[in-house]
Amino acid sequence: MLESIINPIFEPILQLPILWAIIIISLLLALFMTLIYKWMTDQHLMKTLKEDIKKFQQQMREFKSDPKKVMEIQKRAMQTNMKYMSHSMRPTLITFIPIIIIFGWMHAHLAYEPIMPGQEFTTTVLLKEGAVGSVELIVPEQLTLLTNSTQEIVDNQASWKLEGPEGEYLLEYKYNEQKFSKDLLITDKQSYKQPEKNIKDSQITKITVDHKKIIPLNIFGWKIGWLGTYIILSIIFSSVIRKLLKVY
Repeated sequence: MLESIINPIFEPILQLPILWAIIIISLLLALFMTLIYKWMTDQHLMKTLKEDIKKFQQQMREFKSDPKKVMEIQKRAMQTNMKYMSHSMRPTLITFIPIIIIFGWMHAHLAYEPIMPGQEFTTTVLLKEGAVGSVELIVPEQLTLLTNSTQEIVDNQASWKLEGPEGEYLLEYKYNEQKFSKDLLITDKQSYKQPEKNIKDSQITKITVDHKKIIPLNIFGWKIGWLGTYIILSIIFSSVIRKLLKVY
């Protein structure tokens, strides 16, 4: 349901390079949050409170040699800061749920590269320590297994290589008469199923389909994923927009 609401808004952005997609989404969210904040707060009061906080900080520096005076000013500063934060809380709560939903959508579309039609990829089953025997992979007829369907467990895991045409598929893994499944999407669009599935109450602990992580930013060898990139851009955009719109 949420996908049907968000996709028409953000899906066209996925046609762009990932970095540009994150830049645009970060800018739109920063603008949205700033406008909500400005609309739901008394900006005259917020400006006054912010100025008072700065004055208290200046006074604490001036009276740093008088601990008693500093404590008195610090108490007043904390009271003013609490008042400022309480007025900021309402718009924060209003925007919290939409932002969390959009974060979920971003994680589902911007964290990994898709598996392309005809691309070789690997799926792996991870098992508990000491697991022995073999695991069988059962795939739809459209998919091509490049390894044997039955793989021996080595170092608590079993892996298969396969490829196939575009489409949605269900992979089935059989171990000790138990069956487990993992959904798979092969597409040339920026989309994928979640690469990992955790299993409870079984010798099998996790099923993975390998997806290469997307690294939108690489700053002097510091590889930054979609979330880190979003946070950096969001801070920059929010700061600039607040100054342009004179939001306090």
